[in-house]
Amino acid sequence: MTVTYSSKVANATFFGFHRLLLRWKGSIYKLLYREFIVFATLYTAISVLYRFFLTGSQKRFFEKLSIYCDKYAEQIPVTFVLGFYVTLVVNRWWNQFVNLPWPDRLMFLISSCVQGRDEYGRLLRRTLMRYVNLTSLLIFRSVSTAVYKRFPTIDHVV
Repeated sequence: MTVTYSSKVANATFFGFHRLLLRWKGSIYKLLYREFIVFATLYTAISVLYRFFLTGSQKRFFEKLSIYCDKYAEQIPVTFVLGFYVTLVVNRWWNQFVNLPWPDRLMFLISSCVQGRDEYGRLLRRTLMRYVNLTSLLIFRSVSTAVYKRFPTIDHVV
């Protein structure tokens, strides 16, 4: 579920991004806190075990094991993973851009399907396009803060 914060953090202030991070409803912290708690618990347990309970030879064996694991962890390059992530983000943005409602396409369809060179046909095409523009405006009001500031109430839309 997408949570909209655009009206709360859209201003370019110094702490604007931090306010967005501290919002709990759709925050990155809410998404990752369980994994972070598990990671911090396991890290603390391994650190306490290594520092206080292992002998010298066991510490050397643990260090050799960690070097061995690190050697195999480098086989998956971080740049590949980051490139995959960036590709996903850009594709998501591009899909959102492509799915924006453009009134031009619908205008061409209306002008080709609604027949009539008389006054009634012209008024019908104009009325349909006004409805299309109204629906676009209502959609953009819910998405864009700039459009919402330009048309804050329904009276401004009218």
